[in-house]
Amino acid sequence: MSRPDPIHFDTLSWQDGLPGARFKLYREGKRQLRLVEFSSEFVEPDWCEKGHTGYVLEGTLEIDFKSHKITYPQGSDICIPPGPDTGHKAKPLTPVVKLILIEEVEHIQQ
Repeated sequence: MSRPDPIHFDTLSWQDGLPGARFKLYREGKRQLRLVEFSSEFVEPDWCEKGHTGYVLEGTLEIDFKSHKITYPQGSDICIPPGPDTGHKAKPLTPVVKLILIEEVEHIQQ
């Protein structure tokens, strides 16, 4: 049985997201792994309905789920199923938040 090569995020380039957010992306088939970095300037403009599974590497992140908020400090896992019932907005509570997210990709952009 062969093992896949390790992912070396230090060799991947940062990509810009919304203001105050950037990420490094590794995609394999229908799944992707992102190293995400939020700064205190990040404001999520719309409710996200995508599913996310991840781990907070650094800082503290708050996620607003419309009816309640959950704080995720460093070392916390995140598991948000997709759909309108779990619509959410992320907000960094520290100057920098870094996390790893594993996500399903609906379509592959060429």
